[in-house]
Amino acid sequence: MHTESFIAGKDASLESSIGTMQSRLDNLGFHIEERSWLNPIDGVWSVHIRDRDCPMLFTNGKGASKPAALASALGEFFERLSCNYFWSHYYLGETIANRSFTHYPQEQWFKPGDDGDWPEELLTPELRAFYNPEGSIDADTLVDHNSGNIERGICALPYIRSRDGIRVWFPVNIIGNLYVSNGMSAGNTPAEARTQALSEIFERHVKFRIISEGLCLPEVPDEVIARFPAIEAGIRALRAAGFGILVKDASLGGQYPVMNVTLLNPHDQGCFSSFGAHPRFEIALERSLTELLQGRALDALGGFPEPGFDLDEIASSPNIEIHFVDSSGIISWNFLGDSPDFEFSDWNFSTTTEEDYAWLTERIHAEGRDIYIADFAHLGVYACRIIVPGMSEIYPIDDLEWENNSVGNAIRPAILRLTELSDDECADLLNTLNELGLDDQRPVAALIGLAADAGSFWKDLRVGELKTLLALAIGDEEAIREGCDWVRHFEQLNEQRRKVYRCIESLLNLDDAAPYSDSLKHLYGADTLQQAQALLSGEQRFFGLHSPGMALEGCDMHQRLLAAYGKLHVI
Repeated sequence: MHTESFIAGKDASLESSIGTMQSRLDNLGFHIEERSWLNPIDGVWSVHIRDRDCPMLFTNGKGASKPAALASALGEFFERLSCNYFWSHYYLGETIANRSFTHYPQEQWFKPGDDGDWPEELLTPELRAFYNPEGSIDADTLVDHNSGNIERGICALPYIRSRDGIRVWFPVNIIGNLYVSNGMSAGNTPAEARTQALSEIFERHVKFRIISEGLCLPEVPDEVIARFPAIEAGIRALRAAGFGILVKDASLGGQYPVMNVTLLNPHDQGCFSSFGAHPRFEIALERSLTELLQGRALDALGGFPEPGFDLDEIASSPNIEIHFVDSSGIISWNFLGDSPDFEFSDWNFSTTTEEDYAWLTERIHAEGRDIYIADFAHLGVYACRIIVPGMSEIYPIDDLEWENNSVGNAIRPAILRLTELSDDECADLLNTLNELGLDDQRPVAALIGLAADAGSFWKDLRVGELKTLLALAIGDEEAIREGCDWVRHFEQLNEQRRKVYRCIESLLNLDDAAPYSDSLKHLYGADTLQQAQALLSGEQRFFGLHSPGMALEGCDMHQRLLAAYGKLHVI
């Protein structure tokens, strides 16, 4: 006789959920491996799972039991499959970009206006003003990174506004640039999944506000924690292991369904703050605790930054981004104070998944915000992505103008056939890179949406080095010198290539290198000297790099990604 485990907030047993998702994944052709199980304290489990055929498809799960953690990981895997998130940073290739649909059958494509205006069919007038307040973002910028299909136009997906059921077309480009994985969820029922998605949006919204404003939260009284014995035992175990543990009410006076658990490490003075959200107090508190230890053993709780005093630094976009990625950013000393900015609230907003979803929806609407929902059930498990403009953005709105990932679309074809470029094409590409004002440290693979193979040239190629190689190809001595100087100060490139650039720099600084031939060989080695001379003379270009072309030939990991995408969308 099989026993079934039910947990609060879920509309089916863990065993049923796991069985359904595993069966669906098997039918789709994904082979899931469970790896890195961790159970650092009683009542806290986490697991890392990945696809055997394409290890870039992976997720992490957490929970108060082993089945809960596995169900969490599988649910996240399904939400990322259903929402195409696994591929959001990558180029899908010309074939997929030109087939009947690139992302989903329900997508539509819109032509940019002749004057760069955004098509009226996109979004709503209010949303167009929200995303493009100055009218300075050209419509071409909204061509999605995944297809790069400038001729086809702007790909958009239908979202339903929950307030009135109106359909609104959201550009894929905006979703990928501003929202990344926020607001995605899969679940046994729509109410369960939507509750999780909205809870996640609340969690990050409130978390970012608390961190950036340096707010001080009230501690949860011991007698309240004692109502939840399993959570209380976990907190006690962490304290027994020598850590300072603060349990805080992050509801900002009973307004929001958010809780916090903060760890203080006396060994290195590190501070790590974990947040969790759900309309039910116990679930939000449990999520804060399990999130704290997800993927971390007790001996891996070091290395977090000390609390900071500079609130401008703490509120900066880079620090907030780190808090989104793995919660390891800097926390203000204000947060750790003894005088909270709010009174403790012993809140609990609902008792069923239907009530959970209704409360979250009403709370957002009460703030004058709108909720836009896209449902995805094509893989046999319900999933959704929810957007709440003004609340669920992970990156600032002006990233659409200054950090838009579509910047790689125009230069992708030239970079993918780099070794085949003529001198004129090399000069044009170098000029374009300079005009775009890209950060020299930016990885080229990420810029063009390439999943680079480990150990390959493409894996660590940066914009600064690419510009140096283009300068070498066309013999632009000034640009070569600038590039070699940049390489000298950037240590994250292949060491052998860095030595070649130092040799090139020496050759340029010697009016006549011939009298120094023996010393150059002793300093750099004969092979390095020969390669430097070949690059400088134009005899060799780009270190003999393989150009994969627009078909991405020879890029094993990228081909695995495309093969995995093909399992989802068979035409």
